[in-house]
Amino acid sequence: MTFLTIGHRGVMGVEPENTLRSFVHAERCGMDVIALDVRLSKDGALVVLHDAEVDRTTDGAGAVADLTLAELRALDAGAGERVPVLEEVVDAVRTPLHVAAQDPAAAGALAASIGRLDLTSRVEVASRDAAVLALVAERAPGVRTTLRVPGHGEDVVERGLAAGARTLALDLRRITLETVESAHAAGLRVTGWTVDSLDQLRLARALQLDGAATGLPEIRSTGRFTA
Repeated sequence: MTFLTIGHRGVMGVEPENTLRSFVHAERCGMDVIALDVRLSKDGALVVLHDAEVDRTTDGAGAVADLTLAELRALDAGAGERVPVLEEVVDAVRTPLHVAAQDPAAAGALAASIGRLDLTSRVEVASRDAAVLALVAERAPGVRTTLRVPGHGEDVVERGLAAGARTLALDLRRITLETVESAHAAGLRVTGWTVDSLDQLRLARALQLDGAATGLPEIRSTGRFTA
């Protein structure tokens, strides 16, 4: 089994999250997959930001949905970086992308971009909302999807199957080996977040996960293994 090391918003432990600088660093240190988040600006641009507001990750304030692309571009996203749009990320790195969208509008724009840029084989779409995954699957046929379940219960495998997901992304602190085995038996992969220490990496291995998200480059050098 190959274990995938997923760069969490690039390598957010050492670089400003969800920036081109962070994504390029993630690729250079050998991350297998790069995870990022998209939202829609006021004028419909698909921008790379995790939060609904810009306050935490930039020097600005306010909701992403209330700001135009030009206004977002004027903000410092850390270390002089600017808020990127999805197409810039696609051009900046060649590593497979794990793109999270949490609302139907952003998901619809993401599905359109996947078709326009021919990204079906390179992008996996993640969401906490099964309806969002269904929308993406309908508008971008063949795209792989991940159901992200923060507080999962015993029905998590059934939820993943009902959503048509290929992968379940679960909170590492809540995952049990029984859940992983059940998911694997049903044909689902399981990844965990977030692995930012060697102890957490050992736990991910012991749980037989298919991969884990990390914000630290050094996890890549210690986490690469096959079994």
